[in-house]
Amino acid sequence: MYWKSYSHAEMKRIIFGALDENLNYREKPVLGLPASYLDPQVFYNDAPFLKDAPFLSTLIANPNHIGCHTLTASEPAFQGTHKIERELIALCAQEIFEGGDEEFDGYVASGGTEANIQGMWVLKNYFINEHKAKAEEIGLVYSEDSHYSMPKGASLLSLKKYVTSIEEDTRRITKESVFSQIEQAKKDGVKHFIVVMNMSTTMFGSVDDIVEISGWLDELNIDYRIHVDGAYGGYIYPFVTDNDHYTFKNPKIFSFSLDGHKMLQSPYGTGIYLVRKGFMHHAITEEANYVKGKDYTLVGSRSGANAIAVWMIMRTYGSDGWKTKINQLMQKTSRLCDNLDERGVEYFRNPKMNIITIKGKYMTPELASKYMLVPDSHDNAKWYKIVIMDHVTQGFIDRFINDFDAQ
Repeated sequence: MYWKSYSHAEMKRIIFGALDENLNYREKPVLGLPASYLDPQVFYNDAPFLKDAPFLSTLIANPNHIGCHTLTASEPAFQGTHKIERELIALCAQEIFEGGDEEFDGYVASGGTEANIQGMWVLKNYFINEHKAKAEEIGLVYSEDSHYSMPKGASLLSLKKYVTSIEEDTRRITKESVFSQIEQAKKDGVKHFIVVMNMSTTMFGSVDDIVEISGWLDELNIDYRIHVDGAYGGYIYPFVTDNDHYTFKNPKIFSFSLDGHKMLQSPYGTGIYLVRKGFMHHAITEEANYVKGKDYTLVGSRSGANAIAVWMIMRTYGSDGWKTKINQLMQKTSRLCDNLDERGVEYFRNPKMNIITIKGKYMTPELASKYMLVPDSHDNAKWYKIVIMDHVTQGFIDRFINDFDAQ
């Protein structure tokens, strides 16, 4: 994977050039759009610092990124910033997930939850449209460690859900539970399966063994498509492993979700949905007649500034800079693990992730509260999660260890 790092001056040139291509409400006679720039009584548009602040300038210009701009048509009023979102989608699909020269569709969603539900929605309609499936013949398969967007999506889309079990200490999905859940699904009349694989679970950082699990599903001879939840791990795992099973090189993978507002430290509302070319049309809303190119997304109108923010971060670092940053986080995580190992503490950590989840018996509620550790359940905590982010310095880790020893 490779993409160039841009200087701040280069990014300013590109973004302000894109804004010049967009509609300017001050210069054009705009009567038909139910929108405008941000209210100037509240958000000053003539502040001198804005000339050096492309993201804030985009926020104030308020471009609407409704629709999916990787398709043939989109709203011409904001074509400049739409181009940047298209480049962002290509960077993520072709470079991070090794899609090569293949074309992909996608958009900047409100977060990983929306991106995951979008993936389920597209696949549900794909089975209905292409396989003539009935809605009740489609099932959703995911593990008990999966994000809560899976049951939420199942509820919204009226999908039958089949939840596989995991081993407590290894967080591995068990073969027995996969077979039993598929057997139950068949008894329930399910013929087509949407399978969610986790490229890092939210609580444990565990990564599902996609080769092993897809092998089991092939052994069961079922019709399935895989959506990968990379909302947490998508900006980490591909940069610290040579495993290409979690890339678009794997023909079994249909789509990915990403979430910029976690590891990328972009504003909230910067999830990303990626899907192979030729399938996005299964989410079209034909009734969106007033939208140029129609709408293919769950959220509809979206802030173009969010796409600019993610693009800026990726272009600031470049692929080499991002790998360096992630490797530094991995080193800090490993140092904390070494401290825990010295004390005989039981924990789970995927060595390619920056999450450490400690068994609850080693933590007092007071220590967990002081460091804002996240429990697996606020009602009955069995595990507490530590996430090593940019703000977590070695001194911060040392203070935690001292307090841990004193509890």
